[in-house]
Amino acid sequence: MRQYELVLILGPQVPDDEVPDTFDRLIRRPVESNGGEVQQIDQWGRRKLAYPINKQSEGHYVVAQLRLEPPQIPELARGLTISEEVLRHLFVRRDEAES
Repeated sequence: MRQYELVLILGPQVPDDEVPDTFDRLIRRPVESNGGEVQQIDQWGRRKLAYPINKQSEGHYVVAQLRLEPPQIPELARGLTISEEVLRHLFVRRDEAES
């Protein structure tokens, strides 16, 4: 398994108290059902975006550390792309030296 970092921006239509449930539904369940692991979640909260995305000027930022197999990344990315709640997402592979 490899280490990945996920940066996720949820739209402002997601209420603040529903962000953890939304993350669980979109990320935690698919990762863990395929044998992966969510190691850490850091919620940055609602922030103003540098530029509008889909006519939205703010969003909920969530950063997560994941351990999963490389073939799982396209599946997760596809699910995040079609979700109406997600404005942007970015997967970054962490180098072994950083761990």
